[in-house]
Amino acid sequence: MDGKDFLAEQFEAKRGHLRRVAYRMLGSPTEADDAVQETWLRLSRTDAADVENLTGWLTTVIARVCLDMLRQRKSRREEALEEQVPEAAATDEGGFEPEQEALLADSVGLALLVVLQTLAPAERVAFVLHDMFDLSFDEIGSVVGRSPAAARQLASRARRRVHGAPAVPEADLSRQRRVVDAFLAASRGGDFEGLLALLDPDVVVRADRAAVQLGGSAELRGAAAVAQSFKGRAQSARTALVDGAMGVVVAPQGRLLLVLLPTVADGRIVAIETIADPERLRTFDLVILDD
Repeated sequence: MDGKDFLAEQFEAKRGHLRRVAYRMLGSPTEADDAVQETWLRLSRTDAADVENLTGWLTTVIARVCLDMLRQRKSRREEALEEQVPEAAATDEGGFEPEQEALLADSVGLALLVVLQTLAPAERVAFVLHDMFDLSFDEIGSVVGRSPAAARQLASRARRRVHGAPAVPEADLSRQRRVVDAFLAASRGGDFEGLLALLDPDVVVRADRAAVQLGGSAELRGAAAVAQSFKGRAQSARTALVDGAMGVVVAPQGRLLLVLLPTVADGRIVAIETIADPERLRTFDLVILDD
């Protein structure tokens, strides 16, 4: 076996690890595979004899690749809408099968994947590398171009956002959650009468332009129209704290697609704001609530 074949064999042995690192940072199976491929290209152009710790070297390189991809993603003022829709998993050799994608999402936790999307690129990288893969802040600092102390602050800030505290009094949140949970259950079950009972007669649902492009209506008024719109839906919806208030996230396979902000008064939902704009989604502090 020549040196190139040996290097390829060593890389293949690390491929699963690299996919997991990239998936946690990018939240996209397709982009994770792209990052792994770029890492291989960089390794193939490197004198591997100078690499003492191949796993550490590859982890650092793929982290830098992911950071570049996250920064490019954030710098675009408006992502193509289809990038926000859950991707079909790649089925080419070496890609993600649907079952693999589901297992990856489960291993990370869909709730965490959703929240990670709201972090700044450097925060996300620092949090993933330290809290999930136990890299030192010296190593993380070299990846994000910061001092070890600054890298520690990035990870700490990300951790606070991941484990965010509610801004609304707990008693009010509990009451609101009972209504929102019941609404989602009725929606999933196609319970039209149950939905009507939870909606104010004059309820208003408003959607931003991105949500309308996904197939929603810009505005719906009245309990009957809103109940009909939500009947049989919400299969991927989860209750969440959104900036400390009760809300709903729709995130198939952990890919944040929509945030719904219901307003609850006297035990009924009086308004719902539906948000799909990628730039605004990134600004939310999200904490997915346990079922």
